[in-house]
Amino acid sequence: MASVKETSKAKISASSKFSKETYLYWYEKMVLIRKFEEKTGQLYGQQKIKGFCHLYIGQEACAAGAASALQKEDKWLTSYRDHGFPLALGTSPNVIMAEMYGKITGCSKGKGGSMHIFDKSVNFIGGHGIVGGQIPLGAGLAFAEKFNKTKNLCICFMGDGAVRQGAFHEALNMAMTWKLPVIFVIENNGYAMGTSVKRTSNVTQLYTLGEAYDIPSEPVDAMSAEAVHLSVEKAAERARKGDGPTLLEFRTYRYKGHSMSDPAKYRTKEELEEYKAKDPIEQVREVLLSNKFATEADLEAIDKKIKEEVEASVKFAEESPYPTPDEAFKDVYMQEDYPYINE
Repeated sequence: MASVKETSKAKISASSKFSKETYLYWYEKMVLIRKFEEKTGQLYGQQKIKGFCHLYIGQEACAAGAASALQKEDKWLTSYRDHGFPLALGTSPNVIMAEMYGKITGCSKGKGGSMHIFDKSVNFIGGHGIVGGQIPLGAGLAFAEKFNKTKNLCICFMGDGAVRQGAFHEALNMAMTWKLPVIFVIENNGYAMGTSVKRTSNVTQLYTLGEAYDIPSEPVDAMSAEAVHLSVEKAAERARKGDGPTLLEFRTYRYKGHSMSDPAKYRTKEELEEYKAKDPIEQVREVLLSNKFATEADLEAIDKKIKEEVEASVKFAEESPYPTPDEAFKDVYMQEDYPYINE
């Protein structure tokens, strides 16, 4: 099985396959996620966003690299560190910010908050608050695609802590037995909520967990959008051919704590700086400049545009109304199936 170092070498040698447009897509999406999350953290500190909140800063290449490798009709779901995925897929920052404010204009009508972002229009089937709870759902979505004889797949993200749940193993077993078109992705940022992977199990090479079910599995340098794209592209081809699931271990890093209440004192400043030295946005920026795909002025213009977009999302959220009390009784059941609930 290839090491992360080997995967990275393969990525570098294959980088010529990516166009200027792809690098610009990665840059714009990752900068959008970064600036949106930085603003989210600021607003949380001002108590304008409340409840639980988990930032994606540092992990942007996971979402952006996977999005460029998949197709529009593929299904996505993840855990509660969920803001980055719909942003990469094209959801308006306005409705995500409004959701975190608890406003009716939010993508879940203000009922889900930070941990439960959904957008059916881009096939983002949600952030899920139960640790590991989304993994069987990912297998189920893939089962539906196979049952309906489509060529679509489901990509299901989880954190490194979730792989200690029994649901993870049950879902992998069933997915391989039935050859479901699903890509399971472990975003291994090293610490789950705050405990090092090395302290939770003897199995620290998390991709090897898939080998118990004969699932093709590999580690990926997920600080690189290129490496992420290549690994997801290969897994997607396998799924669409009917060969079943793949398990990918995205080795990434979150620059902030697990949640906004986590000071992250369980790691050293030196470790954090080591990861920041290979920041995914800076890597793509360097390629854009060194290949003359963009100038410094071009990138500054993109940064400015995105900053304005994020500020506009805050204004939209601030000016949107809160749900009225009767909204608590809506969307509980499908009304056409249960017409009596409004009687």
